[in-house]
Formats: sequence, C-alpha cells, structure tokens
Amino acid sequence: MIAMITLMVMASITIRNVSDEAKQLLRVKAARAGMSLEGFLRDFLHREAMHLPDREEPSLLDLSQELFGEDHGMELDLPTRDNEREVVDFRS
Repeated sequence: MIAMITLMVMASITIRNVSDEAKQLLRVKAARAGMSLEGFLRDFLHREAMHLPDREEPSLLDLSQELFGEDHGMELDLPTRDNEREVVDFRS
C-alpha cells in the first residue's frame, strides 16, 4: 500500500506597531467568536483576501448592457399587417 502525504506550506505574517487597545479589542472579538486571536485574524485575512473587491462580479444588468446595449443592437424593419385576423368562435 502506498501512502501519499501532502504538505501545505503556510506563510507567516508579522504585524508591528498595533496599539494595545486594538489588540485587546481584537482579543475580545476573537473570544466572542470562540476562537484564538491568531485563528480569528487568520480567518479574517483569508476572507478578506478571497473577497477580491477589485474584481467584483458584474451585475446581470451590466452584462446585458455590455452584450446587448445600444452599441450592439440593430434596427429591424417590421412588416406591416394589411389584413386583420379572423376572430375564432370557441362556442361551436
């Protein structure tokens, strides 16, 4: 039997010059979430990194305007109707 081992290398980040007050407030937030300060901040950084605010998904309206807006349309000549349609009698 062959066992496969996957190693994930994680980066480390050091943040300096954080005020004691900010650190304490973050500790309280982490405790309320039932997490360590390190885990809380790791989760926060991961969520923020994955959010990608500079690559926000376009709305359906934006997409439709881009694909079918005034610059991408065409004018069609509609045929005229010269005769009226028969009225259908459903009573018989």
